[in-house]
Amino acid sequence: MPLHRLPEHRQGGRAGGGAPGGAVLMTTKLMGQAVQRVEDQRFLRGEGRYVDDVAVGPGTLHAAVLRSPHAHAKILDIDVTDVLDVEGVHAVYTYDDLTGPMAEPLPLLIPHPALTHGRTQYALAKDEVNYVGEAIAFVVAEDRYVAEDAVSRIRVDYEFLPPVVGVEAARAAEHLVHPDVPGNVGARLEQNVGDAPAAIAKAPHRLELDLTVERSACMPMEGRGTVARWDPDVNRLQVWTSTQSSTGVRAAIAVKMGLDLGQVDVITPDVGGGFGVKINHPWPEELLVPMAARVLGRTVKFTEDRREHFISSAHERGQVQHIEVGFDDDGRLLGLDVEFWHDHGAFTPYGLIVPIITSTQLLGPYKPQSYRVVFESLYTNTVMVTPYRGAGRPQGCYAMERTMDAIAAYLGKDRADVRAVNFIQPDEFPYDQGLIFQDGRELEYDSGDYPASLEKIKALIGWDEFPAYQREMAAQGRKVGIGLACYVEGTGVGPYEGAHVHVETSGKVKVATGLTTQGQGHATVFAQLVADELGVKFEDVEVVTGDTRRMPYAVGTFASRAAVMSGSAIHLAAKRTKEKVLKIAAEALEADENDLQIVDGVVSVKGSPGTSIDLGTVSVLSNPLRYAFDEASKAATQFSVGDPGKPPVAEDEEPGLEGKDFYSPERATFASGMHAVIVETDPDTAEITILKYAVVHDCGHLINPMIVEGQIHGGVAQGVGGALYERMAYDESGQLLNASFMDFLMPYVTEIPDGIAIDHLETPSPLNPLGIKGAGEAGVIPSAAVFAAAIEDAEGIPVRAMPISPSELFHLRESQRSQEHSS
Repeated sequence: MPLHRLPEHRQGGRAGGGAPGGAVLMTTKLMGQAVQRVEDQRFLRGEGRYVDDVAVGPGTLHAAVLRSPHAHAKILDIDVTDVLDVEGVHAVYTYDDLTGPMAEPLPLLIPHPALTHGRTQYALAKDEVNYVGEAIAFVVAEDRYVAEDAVSRIRVDYEFLPPVVGVEAARAAEHLVHPDVPGNVGARLEQNVGDAPAAIAKAPHRLELDLTVERSACMPMEGRGTVARWDPDVNRLQVWTSTQSSTGVRAAIAVKMGLDLGQVDVITPDVGGGFGVKINHPWPEELLVPMAARVLGRTVKFTEDRREHFISSAHERGQVQHIEVGFDDDGRLLGLDVEFWHDHGAFTPYGLIVPIITSTQLLGPYKPQSYRVVFESLYTNTVMVTPYRGAGRPQGCYAMERTMDAIAAYLGKDRADVRAVNFIQPDEFPYDQGLIFQDGRELEYDSGDYPASLEKIKALIGWDEFPAYQREMAAQGRKVGIGLACYVEGTGVGPYEGAHVHVETSGKVKVATGLTTQGQGHATVFAQLVADELGVKFEDVEVVTGDTRRMPYAVGTFASRAAVMSGSAIHLAAKRTKEKVLKIAAEALEADENDLQIVDGVVSVKGSPGTSIDLGTVSVLSNPLRYAFDEASKAATQFSVGDPGKPPVAEDEEPGLEGKDFYSPERATFASGMHAVIVETDPDTAEITILKYAVVHDCGHLINPMIVEGQIHGGVAQGVGGALYERMAYDESGQLLNASFMDFLMPYVTEIPDGIAIDHLETPSPLNPLGIKGAGEAGVIPSAAVFAAAIEDAEGIPVRAMPISPSELFHLRESQRSQEHSS
């Protein structure tokens, strides 16, 4: 690197030097501060830019998709002749029009040895349809109205096949979803720690539970959407898509279209919610739209409508569980044996991630002495399953926490006390559960303090005072109940994320990371990290996510990994940038690097703030120039700086003031938390009202506590929906009966608890430089378990199926009365 001594007249920097009177400039650390989100004003003013806002001018073609109205049928013939002469139609595609890799099945993204019969769909159905909503034909026209009209003119002849709907039908296997998958079993996986059946047989006490969790789905405000433009002059494809993995979409498009990665740019604009449904890739439209754009030489756009989202995007949650447990007089687990059946729908593009997470995260903060878990992942003629916020954890938490409540009821003990005797203790970390997690690494918890969390949640909800309150309400004829649920969440899974930090000659800092953002506040928290490490003003940092032109190597946003993975990478990249800043500034100021400090974007000598240089000038000096473009750049030209005896750029250096780094963890970090709720159930209508909700959460060091609490509030809202309202109601023929917001019930603000009580515990993770853990899914994980417990406590009736609506609670009451009368 050249000797960057600053000419005499530029000493002090363009910012005019240090603070008046020789005072040392100081700046407040932003890590841990509740900095206001910088994204919000733009969105609140309606200035967000989503996929549907791209390419809105003339010349853009629009696509529509013909989707199967049947759950299971052979395709005998597709007749498109009535479409060909429709004015404004530019192309119609069926499977027979696809060639090469485009005609092959879509990728199985996460293969696993246990997934012995993995199956994925084609971009357009080949020979057979396997769920209502499967794509059959793709029409491109001048506008969406013409495209939809053309789709309605396509005629398809079917031979109907018997559909398989629900876990019970899949297990019975009287009919098969795929003829080459015996018993409808896509996978079977078993893990053992010790000999659980033997331990249960010897235990002083034993219980069995049968539990069910129904199918549900996330409902982002923005559905899926893709826009593509092919530039023949440079043989390059630009794609905008609403995704949680822009680099994954890029790789899939390149493979399927026979392009080099360098020929494909994928840009993720603003995303109106993801929650897991947009982590699956590529969706058929993410391939068909670019294909059509290249063939037709026009920009092509597809925007999913709401019914399409219901019937052709991913669902989650559906499981049937059988639990056997052995325990001692204190409620201590001696053996736990869990078997469950997971409904993964018609295809398995995302592998076994959801049931693997259920099977391992089920253990929560507890340490059973012996544990056996086995699951079967089953095919049904319904929409495929991929992760939805929580991703298998809500089902696992439900199984474990219902078991804890059952043990407490059997022994007549306090539910919190039974949990406490089973906790992993603070001095036992790191704690290896002896299982293999979803990332193929050991299920080893890095840190936590579960007894401290329990004391916090009991204080927040008023646990010890509740029995007196319950008696008081009962005297008034009111039914109230309290529930408690604990969880551990594996967060920040690998393999890696990267970041690029670049200081412009203006002094502004541009930050790029490859994962995408869907409203989590990344632009705020990542800017906080850079401002802290680099010593610049928060408002001078600009963050870009999900643009493969800026960061081509990335994985995606899921599994509560953004802060852990990209946050750590950004911290490391900023640190690299800072090292370069100090090296160049030290040469320019003729000072020792160790004597320098960076405050508010100005590098100065400690104790001598008048000897300083601003970051913009350092950026100019970092790039040896032959040509002077302006007054500032004169300082970096060959006659201004540099040692004639050395090359302008040293062997181990690069021009420019920037740093790039990647973070790749040994294994996941494990956040944890506990939720408690008090509910009232109406004695006549069975309506369920939330009286109080409390959360204690441990995600290590907090970058921005306000944003973490916002994540918790949003997760609790989704959890309320999943526990009390939302379900995908299929009939026996595979038709989704509630595929609209008129019929699919979601909680309004009136159903969400007003004023959630939140407390934090911070046990830092030793696995990353910031000591952080993920927080994105914390609010939703224990919801089914905590509501089931509270309703059961209010009613005195076992709750074994979720979600539970007022009508289902009413029928539970009737069933209980019938049993009491018959006995």
